[in-house]
Amino acid sequence: MLRTVALTRQDPARGVTLLHPTSFTLAAGERAVITGPSGSGKSVFLRALALLDPIDDGTIQWRGQPIARGEIPSYRRRVAYIAQRPAMLDGSVEDNLRYPFSLKVYRDIRFDRERVVELANHAGRSTGFLDKRASDLSGGEAQIAALIRVLQVDPDILLLDEPTASLDPASALEIEALVGAWFAEGHGARASIWISHDPAQAQRVGERQLVMTAGVLA
Repeated sequence: MLRTVALTRQDPARGVTLLHPTSFTLAAGERAVITGPSGSGKSVFLRALALLDPIDDGTIQWRGQPIARGEIPSYRRRVAYIAQRPAMLDGSVEDNLRYPFSLKVYRDIRFDRERVVELANHAGRSTGFLDKRASDLSGGEAQIAALIRVLQVDPDILLLDEPTASLDPASALEIEALVGAWFAEGHGARASIWISHDPAQAQRVGERQLVMTAGVLA
């Protein structure tokens, strides 16, 4: 599904290599987990895969082909990045969930309230969750809403950048349950990369265990 060839990121201002040449393949049905010290390059790698930051060398291939500039919006639809701190808009949870459908890349599909209620249920939330004000959400609830906002458009790959790092254990398990349900629904066609500092969580959310150390993925 997703492949990198000698992917490299530099910080010229500091004269530091943030990500040494990294060749990596993620196949359908894989759940990969990346652990490692803070500042080791885990998020640098994930943000590069999400095309959020420029790369200095190497290539990213999606389904065997390099990603052309004009294909970036559709790629981001298929390969979704989840940040540690979710960005929420003013209004209700449902307002936030409806927002993606105002964007050109999602004009071919419509908001499905029944589907988002199903996703909310996977995280232990009832229909009333959609009516809550975004400003009243706890950190865990905001992350659940942000994740549902992504999952409702059926991405093929999730790039999870420490999505539970600032959450309490109960909220972390709810996020794990929601991602697990999404993965199971794919019947082997979906994949994920999850960055975590929690060894126990790393064992729960992925079978392929990787370690990033000083910009080197192994």
